[in-house]
Amino acid sequence: MSHSPLLNLPGPSQELLDDIESAIAAARDFVTAFDPELVVTFSPDHYNGFFYNVMPPFCIATAAEGVGDYGTHKGPLDVPVELATDCARAVLDSGVDVAISAAMQVDHGTVQPLQKLFGEATAKPVIPVFVNSVATPLGPLSRVRALGAAVGAHLATLGKRVLVVGSGGLSHDPPVPTLATAPPAALERIVHGKPMTTEQRQARQAAVIEAAREFASGQGSLAPLNPDWDHAFLDLLDTQRLAEVDGWDNGWIAAQAGNSAHEVRTWVAAFAALAAQGSYETGNHFYRAAPELIAGFAIRTAVAA
Repeated sequence: MSHSPLLNLPGPSQELLDDIESAIAAARDFVTAFDPELVVTFSPDHYNGFFYNVMPPFCIATAAEGVGDYGTHKGPLDVPVELATDCARAVLDSGVDVAISAAMQVDHGTVQPLQKLFGEATAKPVIPVFVNSVATPLGPLSRVRALGAAVGAHLATLGKRVLVVGSGGLSHDPPVPTLATAPPAALERIVHGKPMTTEQRQARQAAVIEAAREFASGQGSLAPLNPDWDHAFLDLLDTQRLAEVDGWDNGWIAAQAGNSAHEVRTWVAAFAALAAQGSYETGNHFYRAAPELIAGFAIRTAVAA
């Protein structure tokens, strides 16, 4: 499922919020019926927990806490340390290089889906898996698929009902700083992780709200959404052609769908984890091009066939 800080901020129309909430409610019903014993999330970060002082392509948390950005959960998550450590060990044994963190900080990209699906981010034991989707340079999508497959193969040995969540927008290009263009204050944050003051967080929220307002009105410099690209990506998942992403060029993705479209890496990892069990079937086919959220917003559920 997609996420957006703007779901928690003033600006989006009530009609849009109701439409998305209806789709989330359907996914919530699916999750409630499944009643998972463990949740594994593949999520990006937006320079809230991972910075350019050390930027791994992948990282598995053995302990984690929400930073509380945009009104989301702040505080520890229920991470089962032994299960998470075993997962990291299995992924490494499979030949996929992954970092581990005993003090991972996660933002809305991780906790918003948990809160939407369970009511509380701490409702279920969760293993957060960070997938770098913002800080360039990025590795090939084939390695993201390998990560997901390795995680999925390990989860199949646990004898548990495991819900795998991929959290990311499809086509979108929000105002995220880059290493090449960020002003000095932003560089301090994205390189060294300098904490934001309350005033700076409020200013960032105001800037995001204004950027969304301009974008929805057809103004501003952000790259447009690309619903055609989004639908093609979703069709690739629905028809189990996941291996095709191995040939995708990172520059092509950004040119087609915006710099933050790389968040589809979380979807690729999640579906690769499921595909490790064999064929699958998708449901709850929701998509909406939502300029008010600066995102192509989508939801899919899926079960092993």
